[in-house]
Amino acid sequence: MNKAKRLEILTRLRDANPHPTTELNFSSPFELLVAVTLSAQATDVSVNKATDKLFPVANTPEAIYALGVDGLKEYIKTIGLFNSKAQNVHKLCQILIEQHNSEVPESREALEALPGVGRKTANVVLNTAFGWPTIAVDTHIYRVSNRTKFAMGKNVDKVEEKLLKVVPKEFKVDVHHWLILHGRYTCLARKPRCGSCIIEDLCEYKDKIDD
Repeated sequence: MNKAKRLEILTRLRDANPHPTTELNFSSPFELLVAVTLSAQATDVSVNKATDKLFPVANTPEAIYALGVDGLKEYIKTIGLFNSKAQNVHKLCQILIEQHNSEVPESREALEALPGVGRKTANVVLNTAFGWPTIAVDTHIYRVSNRTKFAMGKNVDKVEEKLLKVVPKEFKVDVHHWLILHGRYTCLARKPRCGSCIIEDLCEYKDKIDD
């Protein structure tokens, strides 16, 4: 895919959604960190259902830590892998209290040192909470990038590397959200909705489906 096509794709996505953001519910960097940590291998909808009950009761590191692991499990037991996630979030809160003055660090290294936080989660927090031009590649972004041939790569790290290289600076802060939403609602895994896609004529996918 050439530079002109990529620019037009990004322009159309921006025009359709000028101010994209995550579909996770949050009102602080800490709430976002917890929500993203809980969202691994789970839907945003399922996470929101749990955090909509959790955050009014406990939305600071001290408050969640005070719940204890078992207390936290009661709020998140509807989410997949809730046992290990409860342990990670509880430990994460302890580290924030002891090492970061109960604040979410604006540092990739510090974020990735937290339990349950990998590169993708750190990218989401840095991008959405702090406005960094990071690109967190999940299954949706990986699929859309490869299927359209916008930024091809054999794994998520290669796709991230390619996206960072080919996406112009003006689009970098928001491209993560545009591609996720495009993959979630239009460029579906099993049956992409090509007929209602705003970039169908620019996409280089060979097996397009009329819907």
